[in-house]
Amino acid sequence: MLSGFSSSRIIKALGLVFGDIGTSPIYTLGVIFLFLLPSMENILGLLSLIFWSLFIIITVQYVWLAMSLGTKGEGGIIVLKGILLSILKEGPLVPVIGFLAIIGISLFIGDGVITPAISILSAVEGIRLVPGFASISGGSLLIIAAIIAIVLFFFQKRGTENIAWAFGPVMFVWFLCLAVTGIISISHAPQVLLSLNPYYAITFLLENGFQALFVLSAVILCFTGGEALYADMGQLGRDPIVKGWYFVFPSLMLSYLGQGAYVLNHGPMGTVLFHMVASMTGPLYIPFLILSIGATIIASQAMISGMFAVVYQAVTTRILPKMKIQFTSSDLMSQIYIDGVNWLLLAAVLIIMVAFKTSENLAAAYGVAVAGNITISAIMLMVIFLLKKESLKFLISVGLIIFDATFFIASLTKLPHGAYWSFLLASVPFFIIIIFTRGQEKLRSSLSPIPLDQFLPQYREGYSKLNKISGAALYFISDPKYVSPYVTQIFFENEIIYEQNIFVSIRIRDYPFGLKTQYKEECAEGLYLLIIDIGYMEIIDIESLIRERGINEKTIFYGMENIVSDRIIWKIYGVMKRLSPPFVQFYSLPSEKIHGVITRIIL
Repeated sequence: MLSGFSSSRIIKALGLVFGDIGTSPIYTLGVIFLFLLPSMENILGLLSLIFWSLFIIITVQYVWLAMSLGTKGEGGIIVLKGILLSILKEGPLVPVIGFLAIIGISLFIGDGVITPAISILSAVEGIRLVPGFASISGGSLLIIAAIIAIVLFFFQKRGTENIAWAFGPVMFVWFLCLAVTGIISISHAPQVLLSLNPYYAITFLLENGFQALFVLSAVILCFTGGEALYADMGQLGRDPIVKGWYFVFPSLMLSYLGQGAYVLNHGPMGTVLFHMVASMTGPLYIPFLILSIGATIIASQAMISGMFAVVYQAVTTRILPKMKIQFTSSDLMSQIYIDGVNWLLLAAVLIIMVAFKTSENLAAAYGVAVAGNITISAIMLMVIFLLKKESLKFLISVGLIIFDATFFIASLTKLPHGAYWSFLLASVPFFIIIIFTRGQEKLRSSLSPIPLDQFLPQYREGYSKLNKISGAALYFISDPKYVSPYVTQIFFENEIIYEQNIFVSIRIRDYPFGLKTQYKEECAEGLYLLIIDIGYMEIIDIESLIRERGINEKTIFYGMENIVSDRIIWKIYGVMKRLSPPFVQFYSLPSEKIHGVITRIIL
């Protein structure tokens, strides 16, 4: 028996990480049967493909292989990158891994736009099966879906802590309903259980040739939440997610098998799940519809929260510009809100809804980013297990790459039907990351920081001769071995020097969690050095760490750069720098003490 604590964490996992993959039965089979004849062979082949795809990609690739890595149950493509870089340290593979991670992050963000749109639209379209609403127009459904999306994004700023307790129980009831309705439907055509034999999937692929690619491009819909499930793992750790999957996987498959049985007996029709449930529940269909809308809202919430988490990781690892972070919970530092990301995501979701109008149209374009992302994850897993000399897992990862790449190739058949939107959406974060990272490299070479051992003689001379201001001042520097030019400008050009001058260096390490501070007193008379090493997934209170060392500064200095250039790429980089909050604001340091020193840089 599971302990109460363990059970509660599993229920919580159902609400936090399984929403996306858990709502895919609403639209997956309905889309496939738009172009696939509902013969016995096709239905068994399709159900077999769904079962083995879920097993291989979610169970093997993510639950077994990917989730076995990491130190505290953390997950996501940035985590895989961090693990690889910690093993490689340096070498020709480092930039390749970095570039793959950038592509993966961009595809994840592109996928994150489509997920709320298709989830909410598909659930709202179930209203047409409510008596008296069969003739409701597509425009009206679109408006209802848009209102739900707007309300969902509007409440992000307030945080979800107060209502998150209900997410798990709602999703538990949802999965239970999927399982029960699936079992009832299977009882009318138990032969669909034969599809669990991989023979039917292999036979279907061999007999259908090129057409099988179109089917595979739609089968992708059943595991679209895989990468999000892995990325969200850091919220709860590995154990409750693995145990939760033991409940979710059978529930999903019972629903898919039940839908297959229903199509076998009644033929295909729109959203198969809603027709199946409506036929067996009668008036109870309306509560089920409300439940499905609630489940899609929770699925969208999980994707939004995952997006905030991934963007935060990208900011702390310095591949995205700094953004204003708000903490929506006084108890859980992982509950964050990023204003710019929230409203841009809402705008993109609404544009996607208006552009595609129905969930069927969206499903016909959905999946390219997902397939690309899982393939990149498989490549990273292969390299990790190769470097760690785990032969069995390495060979399995090679097989996964072939399996995932097949889905990616299949998803390219959707390009004429709007799948290019995934690339368009992913291209926005991709180019932002490329321009920002290249700009940071260019800026570092232009600033030319001074080695600490060269700075100290001039500092000692200035400290002994200049009039000193009483109290302490903090100066933030990126590397404790080098002094930023703005510091020398304050000391030697402006001749401002305090009795106590404390250099603070925050170093983001290549491990996800961990916090270590070093305080070096009297590097020179009146000069101190505080080094803070943190994992890239840590969310910390810098001011508290400073106070723990007994430091109570009068002033906080930090450097700002005014980028000037004639080249368009560096002008864009300059705009990013101006729009991003300064370093000290990002870490919520007391604004009344902050003084920025601007350095004009020509790129």
